[in-house]
Amino acid sequence: MEAGELYREDFMGDKDSGYSIQAAATRLGIPVWKLRRWDKQGVLVASRTPGGHRRYPRELIDRLATLAAGQDRQQADELATVKRELKEKRRIVQLLVESEHRYRDLVETSHDLIWATDAFGRFTYLNNAAYEIFGLPPQALLGRCFFDFEARPSHISNRRFLALLKRHGEVRNYLSHLLSAQGQDRWVGINARVSYDENRQVIGIRGTARDITDQQLAAQRIERLAKFDALTDLPNRLSLQEEVAAALESGGVGAVLFIDIDHFKYVNDNLGHRCGDQLIVGVAGVLKELMQELPGQVYRLGGDEFSIFIPEALRSDAVRVAEQVLEAVRHYRFAPDEQSRKRSSLTASIGIALYPFHGTDLSSLLANVDIALYQAKDHGRNRYVLFDQYSSNIRSTHKRVHWAKRFHEVLEEDRLVLHAQPVVVLSSKLAVHHEVLARIRNEDGGLIMPSEFIEIAETLGVVRDIDLVVIQKLLRFLADNVSTRDTRYFVNLSRASISDEHWVQRLLDLLGGSGVDPERLVFELTETAAMSELDVTLSFMRRMKDRGYLFALDDFGAGFSSFYYLKRFPVDYLKIDGGFVRDLPHDEGSRIFVRAVCDVARGMGRQVVAEWVEDAEAANLLLDMGVQYGQGALFGWPSPLVGPSPASEASTSDAAGAR
Repeated sequence: MEAGELYREDFMGDKDSGYSIQAAATRLGIPVWKLRRWDKQGVLVASRTPGGHRRYPRELIDRLATLAAGQDRQQADELATVKRELKEKRRIVQLLVESEHRYRDLVETSHDLIWATDAFGRFTYLNNAAYEIFGLPPQALLGRCFFDFEARPSHISNRRFLALLKRHGEVRNYLSHLLSAQGQDRWVGINARVSYDENRQVIGIRGTARDITDQQLAAQRIERLAKFDALTDLPNRLSLQEEVAAALESGGVGAVLFIDIDHFKYVNDNLGHRCGDQLIVGVAGVLKELMQELPGQVYRLGGDEFSIFIPEALRSDAVRVAEQVLEAVRHYRFAPDEQSRKRSSLTASIGIALYPFHGTDLSSLLANVDIALYQAKDHGRNRYVLFDQYSSNIRSTHKRVHWAKRFHEVLEEDRLVLHAQPVVVLSSKLAVHHEVLARIRNEDGGLIMPSEFIEIAETLGVVRDIDLVVIQKLLRFLADNVSTRDTRYFVNLSRASISDEHWVQRLLDLLGGSGVDPERLVFELTETAAMSELDVTLSFMRRMKDRGYLFALDDFGAGFSSFYYLKRFPVDYLKIDGGFVRDLPHDEGSRIFVRAVCDVARGMGRQVVAEWVEDAEAANLLLDMGVQYGQGALFGWPSPLVGPSPASEASTSDAAGAR
């Protein structure tokens, strides 16, 4: 049954009730014209009253109105939901737009390069920082890649970068040296991560890059300072060690030469360090020019020592270079200053070692070059020596090389320490003076006694430096400890020091600037040293005595002409050789000698100190013979020179504690 028929049937059932067309339209909430259209279409048909008025069934209209109201509420709810969803979508879209703007602002204003590539590494996006690195706008770089701009184009860096990405999926701080479109060096640190699609197929690479050119240049400057000599602009010892170590690791053959300027210390000490520096720069220039035509690299190791490293060299190659170096140095003429007309000639000594024959590791190879160098000096200088492990004096030379390096380290690291042994008045046992003794402190804190190093220090010419350091330290101690002003300190000087005019002048400068009372210092000279160069010794002693300093003649009696020369030396103290004192209780000859010394000293106004006093019997005998002072194990062992050293009574128990 059609809807219209149903409505007619319902309507005919209740003729007396109904809505007019206006009322029905209002009840249904629709326009009158729409209701008329429904009527024509047979959807909702009205009947007519006897008076000709249209009437719509009341019950039907009410039911339709109620149904429409329910549908409206449902539609209203649905509409409200849609409105809320649309509002949320608009809010999300707005946030996305703002985020996109924010992202673009950050990306485009970032100082770091932000980039993306396709699966082949070709740029698909770059921000504005691209111009700072590549010297081109981003659009001009699309389709190109990082490695198109490599400073040293090669496929190695590209392959390494891609291999790291493939293995790890990302790369951090990959250093790349690029050239901008304008040819400027650019070092960049690249961070990259691979992008995949849903099937884990590579679709591209994304990342950042930072221009670290300034940091890299600063690092290079620091590295240059660490690996190059500031005076000559030559690679230094560290550079040599790295190059030689790398060559040893890779195998093959080669040669290392060490070159020393002969008698350079004389120039440095007598003409001054500025003149010495000019000489070093001049020799460096000679070697640089020479090595432009020869295989190998020149290094300055420090002081007057240079080196030449020749990779892939045979014995004949090394000898040829050494001969030409000697010849070039001989032909060089050195002027102390620009105004000087006199030019001096130079010579050099060269040591050569070949690897792997003379050393398969860095330490042994360089040690053997050093040994060869010292042998060249021993053989008269102005020559080269090729290392020979079967040489008869290899052991003694090795010891000298070892100690030469060790002395350098000791002085450089301030490991020379002072100890003091009391000198007591025999009658009162009061420690009124002290003898200053040098010790070398080992890396492990142990001490090396003078008997182990003084002789070789004299051989190597280092004893002058040791003497000067001892005096410097003693003067600082005396300046800091005014409570010791009544105590005299005996300090040993070597023959090499007092016969070196430059050293004497440095000593006078030190003493003059210290403010220390001259009478607090007693310079000790051994009898044999004093008599070896008598005129030099007397000249030195007179100069120092004129300034108020005191002297002691040490080991008196060890020589054969002690009494004959005694009257010529203006000394204040005689220190009897310990051999006589030790044998005093049981040797009549020793007692006769000591008595004679005391008689002569008394007559000449000199005071006597007995060394090596080890027991009370010897001390009593010495006192009876007229010896004023004693020094030895009985009264105290040498102990560190720290803090005030007031006069105190010495005893065997004190000595045991000091040991």
